[in-house]
Amino acid sequence: MIRIALVDDHVLLRAGLRQFLEEQPDFTIVAEVGSGREALDIVRRGEVDVMLLDIAMPDQNGVDTLAAIRARAPALPVLILSSFPEAHFATTLLRLGASGYLNKGGDPEEIVGAIRVLIRGRKYITRGVAEQLADGIGGAGGPLHERLSERELQVFLRLAQGETIGHLADSLCLSVKTVSTYRTRVMEKMRLASNSDLTYYALKTGLIA
Repeated sequence: MIRIALVDDHVLLRAGLRQFLEEQPDFTIVAEVGSGREALDIVRRGEVDVMLLDIAMPDQNGVDTLAAIRARAPALPVLILSSFPEAHFATTLLRLGASGYLNKGGDPEEIVGAIRVLIRGRKYITRGVAEQLADGIGGAGGPLHERLSERELQVFLRLAQGETIGHLADSLCLSVKTVSTYRTRVMEKMRLASNSDLTYYALKTGLIA
């Protein structure tokens, strides 16, 4: 049996997805949670073969959750499910360790197919994402956050959620000066002027909820 964990803060969506996936004779849902922290608890228990992860949850953004999962279980396949189109940040999340990216509004059969691809140790890449990759990740025409490094993206999202530079420095084990430097780079690359601008951008693109 393929053991699947569902991580999404929308209860109705989880229920519908659970019902559909469990129609597959070799699929079983072993966990169903609504936060990034609970997702990490699942990873620590080691009871799952594939994780389906929403990227916009109230307690912890998907980038931080994905990074924490990768640190604890680098081989665990993680399929990102999002209400936002692939063009927003599919390539960013693949670069950060996601195994695949699908829009929640798509065909549920595609989720089944993606899980079967992931369980064979391969990434699931749609035609649209393949075209983005062929054009070059972070190209001039892509979303502004595609230009950020992994650390810059992490700093950006935490600042967008209201963390202070001091608190961020402590949690990332960096100096205040280093975090300030990252903030400056983020502002320059994204052509923004304030933390409020960062928050607006992150909310608009669904990177934070």
